[in-house]
Amino acid sequence: MNAVREPAKRRALAVAIFGFSCGLLLSSPAAPPEKKDIVSVERTPRLAARLQPLGLDQLFEWEGRVYILVGPRDIWKLDRNRIPYLLESHKFPALNSRPSLLQGGINGDYHSYLELETDLQALERSYPQMARLFTIGITLENRRIYALKISDNVALDEEEAEVLFLGCHHAREWISVEVPFLLAKYLLENYASDAGVRRAVNESEVWIAPLVNPDGLEYSIRFYRYWRKNRRLNADGSYGVDLNRNYGYGWAYDNGGSSPEPASEVYRGSAAFSEPETRAVRDLFEQREFQALVTYHSYSQVILYPWGYTTTPTDKEGLHRSLAAAMSTLMAAVNGRVYGFGPSAASSYLTNGDMTDWAFGVSGIPAYTIELPPVDQLGGGFFNAERDIDPIFRENLPAALFLIDWSISNFGASPLGLREARADLLRGRGKVPGRHLR
Repeated sequence: MNAVREPAKRRALAVAIFGFSCGLLLSSPAAPPEKKDIVSVERTPRLAARLQPLGLDQLFEWEGRVYILVGPRDIWKLDRNRIPYLLESHKFPALNSRPSLLQGGINGDYHSYLELETDLQALERSYPQMARLFTIGITLENRRIYALKISDNVALDEEEAEVLFLGCHHAREWISVEVPFLLAKYLLENYASDAGVRRAVNESEVWIAPLVNPDGLEYSIRFYRYWRKNRRLNADGSYGVDLNRNYGYGWAYDNGGSSPEPASEVYRGSAAFSEPETRAVRDLFEQREFQALVTYHSYSQVILYPWGYTTTPTDKEGLHRSLAAAMSTLMAAVNGRVYGFGPSAASSYLTNGDMTDWAFGVSGIPAYTIELPPVDQLGGGFFNAERDIDPIFRENLPAALFLIDWSISNFGASPLGLREARADLLRGRGKVPGRHLR
């Protein structure tokens, strides 16, 4: 990895870079997506079992029904499988018009790719002793995937606890960019005045990658707000791989937790780590020794942990649950919003090839998906108001600081041989989970 610095010539080339980036946006495939609707299906065990293998974009559950984002091919699947549904699109005006509450730039107070790049570079310039920006990968549309390292001696690779925070695997989840970015900003701006922040920065190395899916985010901003995947051109002419089904642990375990169909919203890709975005995260993970991680998503207002591919508990269920309970308590104390918590498969639905299963599977560290508010789409869904950005960040801040502090306190507690076993799994030589595993 190479650090992204700020030489004088960068400023001189700013206009050219901006023009090049705009050219990429205009030249990238932007065919109008098929019309989408929202339907609901009764939530019964029989129908849930029939829904799972179809690879549909399940949004949330509410009052005994599952709400699903569908296109014409999805409707055909429901009809073919004789699954009764109700059309619910009238309840969601955001399907039919662009939100009108945006007050800032191209997507209001939320970051576009270029805005985030500018703000990350500004943090590095303002705090050169504590912040260093890395390019960890390049996307299909030639955008950089950034990770910001924060530590008191940032240029050194010290023997300290390392913690990873990630955002925006899924393009439409704009709030998941803001929470990790604001965490980075908070750590740097409050280092001098806050003893807890000072301990976190002095005794750990915090890595923050706020935007794993920049191509998808830009498409979501400019063309279709509900876009979820990256912008891979698939063999059948459809676009996109679900990055949170493309990780290598349990990839393609079954067709319920991910889909082999390229047009599906949960398409897992042609192979594990087929996408540059997931390879970037994998390569960063392989080069570091993280003690814990959080990947931010929206929405559901819940803290999830492995497994996602099976309802069988992990051998660290107690640790995962105790840390999640502590984080939930800290979060509720800020704004009164309660985040539920539990194993991913048991708390929501089956997934395979996702980030937290992979991270835990190859390293055994506590790994969490935090689904940010609201609880359901009727409360806003992916369309968080700009005024909600700061409150959502503020309630997530103590949980992030708690996990960093836990990592510091437990640094060096990993068993011998973990590094070697982890390296084998990362390189694909370890065993892939099977149905017999616990």
